[in-house]
Amino acid sequence: MNKSSRKQAETKGRRAENMAAWLLRLKGYKILDMRHKTPHGEIDLIAKKGNVLAIIEVKRRPSLDQAIEALHSANLSRIEEAAYYYQAKRKNLADLTIRFDAVYVADGLRVKHVKDAWRGY
Repeated sequence: MNKSSRKQAETKGRRAENMAAWLLRLKGYKILDMRHKTPHGEIDLIAKKGNVLAIIEVKRRPSLDQAIEALHSANLSRIEEAAYYYQAKRKNLADLTIRFDAVYVADGLRVKHVKDAWRGY
């Protein structure tokens, strides 16, 4: 991928994450962090609603089907490790249940939020 293509993909990814954050806010979630980096990797969105700490992976592709297919199992354990690290570093979040969600964004502003998209260990 050349530098221009990488920059365009980065811009579209940020836009998708912002759309996902607004969708979640409209659903009553409080966004705690975006693009949070840990030693284990980056978490796209971290949100809280009730007693749930939602760890959200955002995938943007031309279609919703392609976005869903882009969530690879190879990345899930990295996201899980990053989530547990994040929670352990914040005592005020220790009692919350972690849930792994996904928000899929397709070109044309189609957005789908899937709660409990996968289970951590």
